[in-house]
Formats: sequence, C-alpha cells, structure tokens
Amino acid sequence: MTAFKTLDDIGDVTGKRVLVRVDLNVPMNDGAVGDRTRIEAAMPTIRELAAKGAIVLLLAHFGRPKGAKNPTQSLSLVMGGVEDVLGHSVMFIPECIGEGAKAGIAVLAAGDVAVLENTRFYPGEETNDPAFADALAEIGDLYVNDAFSAAHRAHGSTEGIARRLPAYAGRAMEAELKALDAALGNPAHPVAAVVGGAKVSSKIGVLRHLVTKVDHLIIGGGMANTFLAARGVDVGKSLCEHELVDTANAIFDAADAAGCTIHLPYDVVVAKQFAPNPPTRTVNVHEVAADEMILDVGPAATEALADVLKNCRTLVWNGPLGAFETPPFDTATVALAKTAAALTREGSLISVAGGGDTVAALNHAGVAKDFTFVSTAGGAFLEWMEGKPLPGVDALKA
Repeated sequence: MTAFKTLDDIGDVTGKRVLVRVDLNVPMNDGAVGDRTRIEAAMPTIRELAAKGAIVLLLAHFGRPKGAKNPTQSLSLVMGGVEDVLGHSVMFIPECIGEGAKAGIAVLAAGDVAVLENTRFYPGEETNDPAFADALAEIGDLYVNDAFSAAHRAHGSTEGIARRLPAYAGRAMEAELKALDAALGNPAHPVAAVVGGAKVSSKIGVLRHLVTKVDHLIIGGGMANTFLAARGVDVGKSLCEHELVDTANAIFDAADAAGCTIHLPYDVVVAKQFAPNPPTRTVNVHEVAADEMILDVGPAATEALADVLKNCRTLVWNGPLGAFETPPFDTATVALAKTAAALTREGSLISVAGGGDTVAALNHAGVAKDFTFVSTAGGAFLEWMEGKPLPGVDALKA
C-alpha cells in the first residue's frame, strides 16, 4: 500500500488550527439527526486532536445545495447530534472561508471544536476551484481527511486543500485504507467477492475489475439473472437486462482468462408476485416458469457458496444475494452472511463489506459487528472496488 501520513506523524498540534474533513451528511428525522453512525466514526480523530490541544475545525457537506446557501441544508442543523456524541458544546461558524470564518476561529482556544458551514454552499467546492482551496487553506495550519465516503470526489475540501497544507489521514480514514488494502490491495488468497444488486449496468466496471483480482466471484441479486440468461437460462419474468448478455459473456471470458471462477445460483426461490411472504417455489434454474420471477438464491446453492467461503482467506462483499428487504427473500443473504461472520470470528477469514444495501443487509442478519471491517461509504467504496483512483486518498500519499 502506498504510504500516507496519519495522526501518528502529525507532531505537536498545540494551538494549531487543524481542518478536519468529516462526513456529516447524515439522515434527519423531524429536525434531529436520525442516524449518528457517520458522526460517531469521526469521534476518535476529533477527540485525539482536541486532547492534544489543537483547534479542531470540522469541514463537511450536507445535502446537495449546488453552490448556493440554503438554510434547509445548513450544517447548523446537525449541531445537536455532534454535541451529543462528542459530549460537550461545539461552536458553529456560519462560513467556511473568508473573514467571517476567520473571525469565528479567532475566539477559539486550544482543545475547542467548531463546525464550519456546508462547504457545498460555495460553487468552488465541487469544481475544486483553486481560489476556494486557497481560501480554505488560509484558515488552517494542518489538514486531516477523515471522510473516505467523500474521497472519490476531487473537491476543494477533499483534494484541493490537501495540496496546500500538510495533509494527514484521520483514524477512520486510516482504518478504512488499511482494511481495503487487506481486501484487494495485498490480500491473503484465495479471495472471494460477493457482488449483488439489481442491475449489471450499475456494476459493470466493478465486475470487470474484480475478475482480475479475486479467485471466486459470487454474483447474486437481480444481476445474476442477466448472467444466467447469458448462459441460456430462461429466467421467466425476473428482472433481467437482456441487452447486456454480451457484456456478461465478456465478463465470463475475462474471468476464464484470469483464472477466476464465477459462481451463479443453480437453485433459486421463485414467486409470481414480488410481495412479502407470497407463495414460493424452490426450483432448479432451468425450471423457472414464464410467469415466475427469481427473488433469492436457493438453499443448495447457498450451502455450496458457504463451502467456497470456507476455503477462502479473504472476502469482499457488496450487495445482497436476493431481495433481502422483502421476506422470505432475505434467507440466502442472511445464511451466507452468518457463515462469513462465523469464519471471521474463528480467525480464518478477513471479511470486508461496504455499500448502503450491504450494511443494511448485514445489520439485518445481525452480523455487521462480526465482519473484519464494514465501510459505510457508498460511491467511494464502489469506485475502489472498480479500481478507480480516489482523488481524496491520492492527495494524502506521502
């Protein structure tokens, strides 16, 4: 893994203005923070810097204000959640650049924490305007990026500023990068990847990249139907991108060339309607009726996939195997997740998972805490799986 500086390298920060990019783009519920996971993830870095006497200045975006100030997307709305998690008062500064920001920062003392206004209120943030990055750099002495979830964006607060101030990875960013390196950068083989979701079209790049990196590629969800169709299986009225059959066949060919085994279900759970607990059948994939849709992987295939994981050292997981939000089509996802969790607990498997649906599925299975690492990043995690450069990470490399 390319080296990057962390808080271990930052030196004396007493009285220094440390700009910390965090993820405060949290869901709201009746005016209050509905889920504090992202706030909690930033706390180790915030607390460590404050304890060392830094003036901690939090940079973040909230919503998509498109470069204009919008009171409904002000970070002042999340202040209650930040203060509750941190356990003490936090100052809100209603600007993030310019004289207004400087005046707010000037009253802060060593160890204080402040939240600056939404970086996306300024058009220069998303365009990575050098003038905006310069203005950010003027209000800080050091920069720490602790928001992997925004690292795939070359924005002023994620990439531009890191080129202008001494830059470091925060504790959450450090943990994420180390976990991802263990999963695909320099993994213990054999490596398996589980990729699910509705459509192949949303993960073509991911699949093409993974077949060159992993030993076993397990495809589930609606996208498995497209691969089954490419193998001549009639999938009935299942969700299927028939126009991508040639793409699926190209991925099969790439996997063969790379020595990667693609695993598709050979028994499936089908129903005539997509609704909670409808009448279902478990059938061989060649026995799906014209008026039926595939909604989950069958028990025999799930057991076979568990055996695959038992012979692997590393697992990367993105996406459910079936329509897990609708019972009973969560069965395969829950069963395989529990197998992965058990193997992780016994020390034979390094398991890394990410993506919104994936986190929800693992929480549903009750095993998220048993995985080696679970990333809450969405787009950044997918782009990492696709092998794309992440500007916010590249800017930290020593």
